[in-house]
Amino acid sequence: MSNGFINDRDVVNRRSRTEERPVRYREEDYINYDERPRQRAAAPGGRPAGRSPQNGRPAGRPLQNGNPAGTAPQNRRPASQGYARMPSQPVYYSIPEGWEKPRKKAPAPHAKAQAPRGNAPAGRRKATAPRRKNPFKSFIRTVFVTLLVLLAVVLGISFFMTKKAYSLMTYEEAGDLNDRPLSQDGVTNILLIGNDSRLGGEDGRSDAMILVSISTKTGKVLMTSILRDIYVEIPGYGSNRLNAAYSYGGPELLMKTVEQNFDIPVNRYILVNFEAFAGVVDAVGGVDLELTPDEVIWLNAYLNEYNELRGKEFGYDYIYQLEGGMMHLNGAQALAYSRNRYIGTDFGRTERQRKVMEEIIGKLPGTVFKDFSGLIEALCPNLTTNLSFTECYTLLLRAPFALRYERMSGSIPLENTWWNENIDSMAVLGVDFEANKEYLKENLYYAPEKESEDAKAEE
Repeated sequence: MSNGFINDRDVVNRRSRTEERPVRYREEDYINYDERPRQRAAAPGGRPAGRSPQNGRPAGRPLQNGNPAGTAPQNRRPASQGYARMPSQPVYYSIPEGWEKPRKKAPAPHAKAQAPRGNAPAGRRKATAPRRKNPFKSFIRTVFVTLLVLLAVVLGISFFMTKKAYSLMTYEEAGDLNDRPLSQDGVTNILLIGNDSRLGGEDGRSDAMILVSISTKTGKVLMTSILRDIYVEIPGYGSNRLNAAYSYGGPELLMKTVEQNFDIPVNRYILVNFEAFAGVVDAVGGVDLELTPDEVIWLNAYLNEYNELRGKEFGYDYIYQLEGGMMHLNGAQALAYSRNRYIGTDFGRTERQRKVMEEIIGKLPGTVFKDFSGLIEALCPNLTTNLSFTECYTLLLRAPFALRYERMSGSIPLENTWWNENIDSMAVLGVDFEANKEYLKENLYYAPEKESEDAKAEE
């Protein structure tokens, strides 16, 4: 027998293709096509006998490929060559020349192992080299996460500070003005009202009025003192001094009067009494101002009344540096300095009030971090406002940006836009309202870029 295969049916064990090993065959697994099929002998009971090598094809089996009985199929070896009987000893078969074992197709390097279906085990994933991390991306990711954490901390602290301060304030609505938005056309206007009440309430007249305007259009924070003796039209009450509007209708009527006469929207206010003004000055550690000898004398005179109101002895907090100069003033002294209207009339008094306010604003950020509790305990219990908690929180978040704005201060009426009048036995100030309206709009609503473009267009 040759070492080649007998036919395509004789090798059942495919392992013999990879290595030589004995293969045992059963003789009855092969059919000798040299002999014609023999008629089966009938078995007992009339049933045909079983299949055997001598019987050939089993009885009743249909012919394959339409070949007549005794002829070899076309896909088989010709019958003339015959088939050898299997030897009694094992035969060793070798791999035919030119034959190679089929190799499993390897997946592409970028192909990913598919997830197993059902309970089938997942395919073995090809080992790949670990990716190198981009140091720049890692740095950006770290910075981004750090900024998010810091932002969350700042927002949380700001919320706690606002909530604590707002709980000490007194909230009072101002009619339909509360339905208006806090900011209009990029400008936020808040009217600070200094009440001259001796009882710590809302009785009396508005002793000081400062309009604080924050403009995102011009990048300015404008503090405008509005003189109380301006002769204005009070809605529903005719003409009178401006500070009379507070007596007639409180902060609501005063804001409507300012809005009507100066054509600027004002719908939020903060009412401050004597004690709050002195308390905030003490909370920031006092203010440094330069005083003239006359201002020192009048400061001591106003202290007498304030000492009586707070139960202090005569001469308490007096300044004995009568020659004047740069001085450090505490809360009571700064209040007496701001109330003086005998030097420079009402214009001089509003100028002194703005000086104290500018000093307070300059020291306020540092005081918030150093002694926040002391600041709000001295200031907030003496404040009355129609600002909501959300609006106060919004203003606090915008404060760091507003501190970078240009700070300006001035007073209304402007120089050369007013005159003295005597109406109904009252000494009042007549005002050119159109000139003062233009001053406010120019500093709050006209952006510098727009002004330069208009100037070029005119040329």
